[in-house]
Amino acid sequence: MTDTRSAPPSYASPRPRVLVAMAPDVRQLALPDDVMARLRTLADVMKVDADELTAPHTGPLLAEAEILLSGWGCPAIDEHVLSAAPRLRAVVHAAGSVKHHLTPAVWERGLTVSSAAGANAVPVADYTLSMLQLAAKRVFRQASAYGKPGTLWQALNPDFGLHGRTVGVVGASRIGRLVLERLRAQPVRVLVADPYLDPAGAQALGAELRDLDKLLGASDIVTLHAPLLPETTGLLDERRLGLLRDGAILINTARGALVDTDALVPHCVSGRIDAVLDVTEPEPLPAGHPLIGLPNVLITPHVAGAMGTEVECLGAFAVDEIERFVQGRPLLGAVSAEDLSRIA
Repeated sequence: MTDTRSAPPSYASPRPRVLVAMAPDVRQLALPDDVMARLRTLADVMKVDADELTAPHTGPLLAEAEILLSGWGCPAIDEHVLSAAPRLRAVVHAAGSVKHHLTPAVWERGLTVSSAAGANAVPVADYTLSMLQLAAKRVFRQASAYGKPGTLWQALNPDFGLHGRTVGVVGASRIGRLVLERLRAQPVRVLVADPYLDPAGAQALGAELRDLDKLLGASDIVTLHAPLLPETTGLLDERRLGLLRDGAILINTARGALVDTDALVPHCVSGRIDAVLDVTEPEPLPAGHPLIGLPNVLITPHVAGAMGTEVECLGAFAVDEIERFVQGRPLLGAVSAEDLSRIA
């Protein structure tokens, strides 16, 4: 397949200056010694703690920076930052979405932008598949009942298990496609809903295309991977949640606001559906919220993405992107202003 990504112009200087703007703990995980050493073979490296990027004493560093390598905790890159960085040509973000990190001034300046969202998608997809398998066995209900009088062995319960189930994937996004790829090895029927996908495209992903309402009614497990946009806020509202089968499982590792939390509550409190929520709206849920502590609901604090040792993968991808930029090759994580209307 022809690569349609446009390549940035090659660098006039063999030693561009890279300013790393990350919180110290993030930098330590994303750029351990071996990754930092590789970056130093490509560029002259300057470092600043993320919360000091806009401080007056950082001005001389910004003035020299040609590539900004940012990460979690870095403040927004706005006109104030850009005015202090006249030589800046690229922003490489060693994390996921750049939607709330970069202001319109970045695009107006014509800077090259890259994100490690693709690298961050891998642990999210792996986490999703793990939760899908555990939830299908009703592990969370069984763990809650463990040791209580009257608890029965459930191996013969036909409501348990993944084999032969129908899994509905909402959103053939970067993460959604990785989940679809992983589902190929599972003994399940796969449906997908995505407004930008046609039947042939769905078939190529190993799935059957359905509109969202039909997918919800036909799936035993529904996993959300759509971006949060004005048109997807509250995507699963009271009406659509009502389309889910009795005993269905809802997994959300995307954005909490895709689901109407208030509308979800009665379905979970009654035990009609199970839910795995790595994201919620609001986030976090307030103390005492009715979803907290339910045996059929697992709530985690946004842990599906890169954590701990996995953060190095984001830094390594970002350094690879800097190498591609310096060599004038296409960037694998390139983000354009046009992408912002359809990405997470």
